[in-house]
Amino acid sequence: MQKAKKKKNAWISWSEDEVKLLKKLFPHGRAREVAERTGRPLTAVRQKAYSMGIKTKGCRCWTANEVKILKKLYRDENIQSIADTLGWSYEAVGCKARKIGLKKERYPPWSEQELTLLKKLYPNNNTRDIASELGRTVSAVAEKAYKLGLSEKRRVWSKKELNLLKKLYPSRTAQEIAGQIGRTVQATRLRIVKLGLKKRLSAAKN
Repeated sequence: MQKAKKKKNAWISWSEDEVKLLKKLFPHGRAREVAERTGRPLTAVRQKAYSMGIKTKGCRCWTANEVKILKKLYRDENIQSIADTLGWSYEAVGCKARKIGLKKERYPPWSEQELTLLKKLYPNNNTRDIASELGRTVSAVAEKAYKLGLSEKRRVWSKKELNLLKKLYPSRTAQEIAGQIGRTVQATRLRIVKLGLKKRLSAAKN
């Protein structure tokens, strides 16, 4: 079988021989072998299999080395990344992980680089922006900042934040406002008091 050139062949039509190879190997979790033998990107192989409705047959035929890598990566890496590394489907990786009792942490461990950036950004940026920068959830950033003893006291409220606070306060709770602005509930309530904002009689109490 003549190999198509890498990087370009993702858009080249699959030959009859390539399709036969895909049908033969993909169901047994050998997507990476298909990619190597056809010269196509692994993502292109998976996409073709998906478009043809070809699925892997359960989670079997794993080598000892693959299981070792799975155990090493599972806690901190996302499943699709592991699947791409091992050449298995997303479903097969999840199936195998469940079968051998692997579990993910609720939140991936914080790296030294992330902690350094968090400490640098926290005093002058809102939690939502920091979460976006770090690729973390707002709650995860707020929780980590609290554990590190980082304070919001030095963080100046921007004009945009203050305007949004004033706009939302009549009809939203402090918790809802804090989540939308990217501040802690405590900091939001303190700012409300300082601004002397009052709820409408018809609005729900904080």
